[in-house]
Amino acid sequence: MQPRNMSMSGVVDLAAVKAAGEAKQKAEQARAEAARTGQAPVSGARLVFDVDEAGFQQDVLQRSTEVPVVIDFWAEWCEPCKQLGPLLERLAGEYAGKFVLAKIDVDANQMLFQQFGVQGIPAVFAVVAGQPIPLFQGAAPESQIRQVLDQLVQAAEQQFGIVGAPVDPQAAGEPAQEAEAPVPAGPYDALLEAANQALDSGDLGGAVQAYKNVLNDDPANPEAKLGLAQAELLHRVQDLDPQAVRKEAAENPADVQAQIRAADLDLVGGHVEDAFGRLVDTVKRSAGDDREAARRRLLELFEVIGAEDPRVTAARTALARVLF
Repeated sequence: MQPRNMSMSGVVDLAAVKAAGEAKQKAEQARAEAARTGQAPVSGARLVFDVDEAGFQQDVLQRSTEVPVVIDFWAEWCEPCKQLGPLLERLAGEYAGKFVLAKIDVDANQMLFQQFGVQGIPAVFAVVAGQPIPLFQGAAPESQIRQVLDQLVQAAEQQFGIVGAPVDPQAAGEPAQEAEAPVPAGPYDALLEAANQALDSGDLGGAVQAYKNVLNDDPANPEAKLGLAQAELLHRVQDLDPQAVRKEAAENPADVQAQIRAADLDLVGGHVEDAFGRLVDTVKRSAGDDREAARRRLLELFEVIGAEDPRVTAARTALARVLF
């Protein structure tokens, strides 16, 4: 049996991510304000950018592990491109960071044009977790484009846990003093502090409920989401016999629940790559409800580690390869 006061310090430090959580919460508030006013809270230069063959790896493939990247293949001589391009740029602003738009001039980047198998332009693709996804070809109506983009954003979040966010105001060129202004205390600070203390003291059931209480009223609260993921993980493993779990997983590689339990123990023990790799392999060789259970547990473990961790980035890419 795992000791009740087992710590997550070997995996992730909740206190260390509080500042990042507050920044993400401000981003969510900025997005909500943008939706209310109809204005994008970020610089278009960060949402829309030109890409060439030399920068494709970093600007598109690597970035696609953090936010869906929509690619607009265009050319100066293409009249429909002149209609579609501005529309996509406007939508990138309206979606306020839920996706970014990469523009590729096919005349200057023939290799990329051929690698994507583009038959004609304008052509629009997406890249999510390093995997290309064809969206549509030609100057489609705005209503159809919005529908496609909504489906893309939803799939990126549900399948891979990838959720874009508005660009930091300071990075977008806003005055430094505004970006550095102190964040007012939120209405859930006391509840979060109590939840964090419950987690640190080993009151896992209490911590789970406390974080859920915050999320019931503030579903996007990043610190509560992280804390809940940690508390639920510890709660799942506290009564497991590690030796028995690992023996069962080794002897029954096709038993999805056995692999899920072993992955939980891997993560708590600090073996992050092992946990992710085990579940990616389980997704690959399973189907139906079993496959969905393994995929969902993998996304839950991503929440424990954090979206910015390179191990999460690599696992998302691996997950995309086995799903597509």
